[in-house]
Amino acid sequence: MTVPQAWTHRTVLLNEAVQALHLNPDGHYIDATFGRGGHSRLILSQLSAQGRLTAFDKDLDAMAEAASIADARFAIRHEGFSHMAQLPAGSAAGILMDLGVSSPQIDNAARGFSFRGNGPLDMRMDTTRGQSVAQWLADASIESMTEVIRDYGEERFAGQIAKAIDRRRQERGPLGSTAELAEVVAGAVKTREPGKDPATRTFQAFRIFINAELEELQQALSASLKVLQTGGRLVVISFHSLEDRIVKQFIAEHSREVFDRRAPFAAPKAMRLNALGRIKPSDSEIAENPRSRSAVMRLAERTGVPA
Repeated sequence: MTVPQAWTHRTVLLNEAVQALHLNPDGHYIDATFGRGGHSRLILSQLSAQGRLTAFDKDLDAMAEAASIADARFAIRHEGFSHMAQLPAGSAAGILMDLGVSSPQIDNAARGFSFRGNGPLDMRMDTTRGQSVAQWLADASIESMTEVIRDYGEERFAGQIAKAIDRRRQERGPLGSTAELAEVVAGAVKTREPGKDPATRTFQAFRIFINAELEELQQALSASLKVLQTGGRLVVISFHSLEDRIVKQFIAEHSREVFDRRAPFAAPKAMRLNALGRIKPSDSEIAENPRSRSAVMRLAERTGVPA
């Protein structure tokens, strides 16, 4: 395993997220998205010799970074965080999910996540498995591309972009680089909000789709109900509306009593979470790290009701 280049990364809502976990020094915690380990290192600094931290990440550079943590209380799994469902029921005192991509992933053009630097059109979190965006786009139908760009990018020009990609394939062959994709999108999108690159939403859509990010988030949230012990905290940081909507709806669904209209006299299904609100980055954090401006952190606490 190679040591990753030292791309700059600032952990968003670092102290706020760890404080929100309400750490028990002897507890077992889950860092569902290790990244570059900012949250993990702060959690470990506040655990006792009996405390434990389990982390998950699909990115090989993240795994290499985790290898530098020589701590018997720490373990990392090269898996998506939906695999936390494999952990014992009630085994975690808290779960932290920091969603999206990290700055090193964006800034490293070789990963293909960004249109700002030319690189291979990849975008996989785990480069050891699955299709790259370039491989998928080589054969994807106009209808499939339109659906992905519209649903995952919330892009109103989805149809025009999909047709432009198809024309490009027919005229010059499959797209292979981020610069080629950005150029095609720019030619299809005639208007855009000031200061926003025309390719932003399309790149987001393809990244979310190729990594099945929303499906994995939904599975991980469901798993959290099983894995969290009574009083355990769920802390989720999201960076765009699709993720935040899923988290918000999940917490809302499980923090209210549900009545079955088909059985009006039956006892309601008791709530399994207590919603504890949301936190946004401070003005000072946004000034120091502009990439934090879209972050939303939502908090909930597990009740004693079985999953």
